[in-house]
Amino acid sequence: MTDMDAPVTDLGRYILEEWAEDYRAGRLDRREFLRRVLAMAGSQAAALALLSSVGEAASAAELGAASAQAPPPRQTGGVTVPADDPVIEVASVTFRQESTSVLGYLARPRNRPQSPGLVVVHENRGLVEHIKDVARRFAKVGYVALAVDLASHEGGTDRFQDSAQVTALLGRTPPDQLVAMLVAAVQYLGQQPFVRSDRLGAVGWCFGGGMTWRLATASPQLRAAVPFYGSNPPLDQVPHIRAAVLGIYAERDERINQGIPALREALQRAGVVHEIVIYPGVEHAFFNDTGPRYNPQAARQAWERALDWFGRYLES
Repeated sequence: MTDMDAPVTDLGRYILEEWAEDYRAGRLDRREFLRRVLAMAGSQAAALALLSSVGEAASAAELGAASAQAPPPRQTGGVTVPADDPVIEVASVTFRQESTSVLGYLARPRNRPQSPGLVVVHENRGLVEHIKDVARRFAKVGYVALAVDLASHEGGTDRFQDSAQVTALLGRTPPDQLVAMLVAAVQYLGQQPFVRSDRLGAVGWCFGGGMTWRLATASPQLRAAVPFYGSNPPLDQVPHIRAAVLGIYAERDERINQGIPALREALQRAGVVHEIVIYPGVEHAFFNDTGPRYNPQAARQAWERALDWFGRYLES
């Protein structure tokens, strides 16, 4: 059985709830919502069960029409640091996590002997150009940034023409398997001669924000982490966090924010160095400048706050 045939995980449930939320808010039309649920479910019968689990329903005719709909074009634009920027260099890399060849995109400052390293964790659409651009932004300000492709075990994001298939794969892959790829990325990054192996961090958004929380519980090598509006890690794993964590959230993101009180309590009880920041008046995914909920002012402020956090814990 491949991960495309596996049951939906708790992270898959998180993705499904996000789609339902976007559909109800009018950010996702009904046919595209159903098409994505079908991609996650793998069959009409399974799709009906998933829809019911989030309080929705559909007819067989609607699902048939949705399955025939072409996927939307991949998001483009939002490139702020081109790959040929003269102060950085970029490369596609591969490293091992047991039997899996994990794919990554590495951006680093040019002509700098050593820099702190960051593992960059993508959203639920995989390693797309926006995330590569963010890796280049970090490289431009002095970090070695490794963006990991969490669809590597099925050939990588670029193997799929439909981003919903990437999302479905992520939603069916056991979370521990995804975390293991990220832990391997931290180890790989720390082995590079141009990386300060004692100054490693992680950052991620949405699905990647939740994965960044989970990575922090699993990798004692991390000194700092900045998860953006991510779902909580298993709270019983919070005492394993050794990194200083800055959690960034959006005020108009009730589904994610309802987990903050329990997470804050667990962090305080475990003595984890942390800060929780909620940006007023903005929605989930406000940082993504290729998406409809992008908020330039909040994104700029959150970027500066993240850089300050990494500067405090990785540059000293």
